[in-house]
Amino acid sequence: MSERRTLVFQGDSITDAGRDREYDGNLGNGYVNMVAGALLYEFASDPLDIRNRGISGNRTRDLLNRWRGDCIDLKPDFLSLYIGVNNTWRRYDRDDPTPADVFRRELHDLLDQSFDQTPATPAATVLLEPFVLDAPAGTKAHWHEDLDPKREIVRHAAETYGTRFIPLQRLFHDALKRAPSDYWAPDGIHPSPAGHALIARAWLDTMRPVIYT
Repeated sequence: MSERRTLVFQGDSITDAGRDREYDGNLGNGYVNMVAGALLYEFASDPLDIRNRGISGNRTRDLLNRWRGDCIDLKPDFLSLYIGVNNTWRRYDRDDPTPADVFRRELHDLLDQSFDQTPATPAATVLLEPFVLDAPAGTKAHWHEDLDPKREIVRHAAETYGTRFIPLQRLFHDALKRAPSDYWAPDGIHPSPAGHALIARAWLDTMRPVIYT
């Protein structure tokens, strides 16, 4: 058996998904757990070491404060980063906005540290686009004023660094043809089981070929 490879998921509550932080191997109840189940099944003879380090409420500044212990020290071979919606949310619930240039600088700092100090390469890294749905109806549409520039920053960072990218806003928009917003994310932010399954499916489609190499 080859040396065990490590996959680290980082982000906020959508990645955290209620994980038990007292148990290092707990993966939460969302898309990370779904992805892990599929990968651990497929790689049973050469299992990955999969870590969920998402923490509810985190913004890019919070990730920077814990990046050493919760990313760099884990020496990931594969890195998944899903951050940004709280950078927008705090503008609306606490009047604590994150300007776009600050978000860009903090995101780039996270990526620079990762590629300088871990085995993860840009090709083995995926950035997930933050998304928001208007659920309950009429409560979140105005968030796009703040979130859309941050979405563009994430997309542009993926292009600049050469990472993988998952366009979640478009994928969820397409899913609205099948069911309304609150089916996929009851509060417009946190996915339902179906919403987590959508993310997991897109993640596996994007990253499975990389992990197989």
